[in-house]
Amino acid sequence: MRAWRITAVVTLLLWAQGAVAGTLLVLGDSISAAFGLDTRQGWVSLLEQRLAAEGFDYQVVNASVSGDTSAGGLARLPTLLAEHRPDLLIVELGGNDGLRGQPPAQLQQNLAGIIQQSQKAGAKVLILGMKLPPNYGLRYTTAFADVFPQVAKEQDVALVPFLLEGTAGLPLMTQADGIHPTAAAQPRLLDNVWPLLKTLL
Repeated sequence: MRAWRITAVVTLLLWAQGAVAGTLLVLGDSISAAFGLDTRQGWVSLLEQRLAAEGFDYQVVNASVSGDTSAGGLARLPTLLAEHRPDLLIVELGGNDGLRGQPPAQLQQNLAGIIQQSQKAGAKVLILGMKLPPNYGLRYTTAFADVFPQVAKEQDVALVPFLLEGTAGLPLMTQADGIHPTAAAQPRLLDNVWPLLKTLL
C-alpha cells in the first residue's frame, strides 16, 4: 500500500510538471507497419521523431499489423484502448478490405465502430483514407474511396483523404509488389498526415 501511494504521488507530481506524455495510438495495417522495411524507416517512426523535434510530448504506440482488416482492427481495439488509454487514435485500415473485395458498407460499419469506441474512451480520432488500384473497376473503387469521407462526416472526425497521395504507383515510391510504399516514400506519407494531425495534438 505504501509503495502504491508513493507511485501515485510521483505520477501526480510528474503530471503537474507536464512530464507525463500523452499517448498516440496508430491502428493500421502493413502500410503503417512498414512492410518490407526496417520499422525505423516507416512513417510512424518518423512521426515519433517529428513529435519530439517539435516539442510535442507524446508516446507513440504502433499497433499496426500487416494484413489486418477493419474487422480485425475493430476486434483488437478494446484491448488496445484498455491497455494504452490513448489521447489520440490514428486509424489506417481498409486497404485489405478493398483488396479482398469486401463490401464497402461493411468497411463503413467497422470504421464507425472503431471511432465510436475510441471516442467513448476519450480519444480524438484521425482517419487516413485509402484508394484502390483502377483494375478493381470504377464502380467498386469509387464506392470504396467514398467510405472514408462519408464515415468521417457522419462521425464528425478528421480525415486525411488519401494517405498515399504523391506516392501511389510511382516507381521510386512503390515496392515491387506495386502496393507498399518504399523507404523513400515514408517522409511524404508523414507530410500527408502531419498538417491535420498537428491541429489535434
